[in-house]
Amino acid sequence: MHLSADHLEVQLDAGTFAAAVTGSGTYGLGPLEVTLTEGRWPTFGWTVANRGDTPVAVQSVALVFDVVDYTGALRMFRHGYQSWSPSGIATFDVDVDPSTVARFPFVQAVHHADQATVTLADELRSEWFTVLAHDGPGALLAGFDGGGWHDGTFRLRWAGDDSEVELWAEAFLGDAVLAPGARRELHGVVVDDRADVPASELLASWVTPVGHELGARVDAPFQLGWCSWYQYFHDVTEHDIRENLGRASQFGFEVFQVDDGFQSAIGDWLTTNAKFPAGLDDLASSIESAGFQPGLWLAPFLAAPDSHVATEHPDWLATHVDGNGDRRPLYAWWNEPWGGGHDGFMYALDTSHPEVQEHLASLAAQLVEIGFTYLKLDFTFAPSVDGVWADASLTPAERVRSGFDAIRRGAGTDAFLLGCGVPLSHVVGVVDANRISQDVAPLWDLDGRDPIVAGYRDIEPATRHAYANTLARSFMHRKLWLNDPDCLMLRTERTGLSADAAHTWARAIGLSGGLALVSDDLSLLDDAARDVLAATVELGRASDNEARKGVSPVVPDLLDASVPTTITASGHTLVTDVATGTSTFT
Repeated sequence: MHLSADHLEVQLDAGTFAAAVTGSGTYGLGPLEVTLTEGRWPTFGWTVANRGDTPVAVQSVALVFDVVDYTGALRMFRHGYQSWSPSGIATFDVDVDPSTVARFPFVQAVHHADQATVTLADELRSEWFTVLAHDGPGALLAGFDGGGWHDGTFRLRWAGDDSEVELWAEAFLGDAVLAPGARRELHGVVVDDRADVPASELLASWVTPVGHELGARVDAPFQLGWCSWYQYFHDVTEHDIRENLGRASQFGFEVFQVDDGFQSAIGDWLTTNAKFPAGLDDLASSIESAGFQPGLWLAPFLAAPDSHVATEHPDWLATHVDGNGDRRPLYAWWNEPWGGGHDGFMYALDTSHPEVQEHLASLAAQLVEIGFTYLKLDFTFAPSVDGVWADASLTPAERVRSGFDAIRRGAGTDAFLLGCGVPLSHVVGVVDANRISQDVAPLWDLDGRDPIVAGYRDIEPATRHAYANTLARSFMHRKLWLNDPDCLMLRTERTGLSADAAHTWARAIGLSGGLALVSDDLSLLDDAARDVLAATVELGRASDNEARKGVSPVVPDLLDASVPTTITASGHTLVTDVATGTSTFT
């Protein structure tokens, strides 16, 4: 199986333009020209330029390939857009894109670069990279060599006459405006179709140079810590934090992180609510005095409608044009417990606005000065949502990256930044760690319940979902960042997770080599739970040491099972019954 470049296609407000590809050269496509070059790495380099005398809003530029010489069923590894977006194998002409079921752009904006519902019923898509497999020998990888300039989406679809299958490598610019005479370099497209090379080797051959070229921050030590979220959620109090802080020294933690629930409002991160009367300064000092690195959660690109940042700086908000043609603040997410005056709907800060960038840098600097040198940055997909932004020349990817760059600038190079809910391709080189899975939960699976949003069941919190993404993305650890597979589930009270499933999840975390974070009320953890934690940390440090040497975990059935069953690392193998969460470990 291999790819044959067929044509280029650009999608603009003015319409769609195409040109057949005959090799390296410059191609005219309406008001644009695309220059294509073939090489060794990346396989294809390209630029797009506006050759006209008026600005052009560019939605996408695509290099379209024919998929040649495949046998039987064609399968696509669909890589998810952001931390919580599912990743796994799908069968072409059998499975569907979830947007065709949901038809709900508000949620689709969170899980795809292009939030519009796909127009072709047969289309499958993957973000940043994909692997194609078939019934014959060998597989094929296609990926972009970066993601900070724009998104990269792969679309697998029938050609117009349904005679051939095409793979579209789409540089998604999200209607970024290209000025007259301006030229924009696009991320290169890598194609690796070596026969009889396992998926793990294809992925390693792609991810290693990508991380190197983008300056991936991969040198932070193995992280062992505590987080308040999965026991207390939004209801956490200062008393809860201090009670657990008093017990934390018994567990060997290095990081102690306060999660969502301390803030006076989403967007007002320096002031606490009534449940935290001592304030952030005292809290950070107490954590540091107890011997831990203080950590704090924030959703830096969101603002509650009644927050000070939103009411005092309305010009800092991204907007959209409503059905009446009026400009309104842009809603980027909804979380009812946050309140905020609009029943939990949150505004997006305009990260393309220079004043917002300075605000974010100042915020990060103040939090680090207070003592919070470990910052968990959540819901950071917000700047990628379709809307009206101060700088129309920026792509959605650049808006996300601008926000992260501002926070890094303010926090300094020594602070530990953990991305969460983040479009993964946008932040290589700026974060130290990334959540690579959906939220865990005190249960293994959702037991057949109806999804909250049709088509998007696998985005919902469940340990099985986190397990699936942790295996699928395990190869990224110490190549692009430190992987954060989300928290262990150790408690045996107030949980619906069986002991077997909890052990399976702990071993999956350990074999992945990623962060080991506990999120239980520490008073609920008995000697057996401590033994599980100790075994996980021992396994995790061994796997992490292997990753430091360039040896990633191997998931042999990544391209065969809808949820992988097997992960091998540091001389151990975990085989899981994904229906129940039980497993064997050798």
